[in-house]
Amino acid sequence: MSTENLPQSPEQPPRKPRVAVVFGGRSSEHGISTVTAGAVLRAIDRTKYDVLPIGITREGRWVLTADEPDRMAITDRRTPEVAELAESGEGGVVLPVDPASREVVYSEPGSVPKALGEVDVVFPVLHGPYGEDGTLQGLLDLAGVPYVGSGVLSSAVGQDKEYMKRVFASFGLKVGPYVVIRPREWQRDEPAARKRIVDFAGEHGWPLFVKPARAGSSIGITKVDDLSGLDEAIAEAQRHDPKILVEAAVRGREIECGVLEFEDGPRASVPAEIPPPDAHAYYDFEAKYIDSTPGVVPAPLTPEQTAEVRALAVEAFEAASCEGLVRADFFLTEDGEFVINEINTMPGFTPISMYPQMWQASGIGYPELVDRLLRAALRRSTGLR
Repeated sequence: MSTENLPQSPEQPPRKPRVAVVFGGRSSEHGISTVTAGAVLRAIDRTKYDVLPIGITREGRWVLTADEPDRMAITDRRTPEVAELAESGEGGVVLPVDPASREVVYSEPGSVPKALGEVDVVFPVLHGPYGEDGTLQGLLDLAGVPYVGSGVLSSAVGQDKEYMKRVFASFGLKVGPYVVIRPREWQRDEPAARKRIVDFAGEHGWPLFVKPARAGSSIGITKVDDLSGLDEAIAEAQRHDPKILVEAAVRGREIECGVLEFEDGPRASVPAEIPPPDAHAYYDFEAKYIDSTPGVVPAPLTPEQTAEVRALAVEAFEAASCEGLVRADFFLTEDGEFVINEINTMPGFTPISMYPQMWQASGIGYPELVDRLLRAALRRSTGLR
């Protein structure tokens, strides 16, 4: 029997790409990651994408959260917690481990696991270890799920300030003086490790900045003006990371620049300047996120300086083989030289953060920025590339 004259069923409209926004995590940057997730959820175009918010508690449990961005904000100088946003105190989300399937499953004790559907792309707005450092990226690569931002190696290099500086120096980018104290060195001979720092101060002068080697958002950093504050600063850094980095102060202006991946390659935003905050010794966590110390966008630089720092930001992006986005931070010294301080492969992404502000000044607003990052992730192949 011919089927030519039978009524045809209407074609189903194409399914919208499904975005899992993953946030929170086990690092000390849990709270600001949750704030960032609220901003991203608010900005995603729901006519283009379906959204699945997934939080990771401080203990590492993956949970479903309500799609309620207003609950993911700083309130009374306090950042939000994933545990307070979870839809269940016991349930957990399981990502696929088979690259042939992108099905996400939700399970609770004593209940049949429930399929939540496929995820087409992950927007991992985690900061710090166990999220921004290549660990989550490796998991997603194993699962064959595309994601926003850099891959395993670039994320790891971007998280570890020692190896970041080594990579930059090998590509000819100027870095400031620093010394690294690894945990085994500290455990084996603490007085000798401390002497290395004191000798470094003798060579380069005070103040020093004592930092966790693999943290961000200026958490755990202490500006040390003399020997009396050194031990307390070391203890504070080691509270966040057993490996610490000690940097000499680079005297100059703080200049930042955003890099974004376009179809034809990475491009740099207009730069910004971070003026010294009045109520803080330096641009620390509270100055960034609690007191919202404003940056100057665009930075008051000469056209030649602007062109140079934008080119250097793209060089740093390429040197670390980054993808998606990067914020590159520099010092402009008194003799007119740019010294790179660090990159962030998943920079602060709240609307008041410098990365979105720089792109806003470059003509790309926050919702478009989020959309461009998702489209760039969906364009890339999974696996080695």
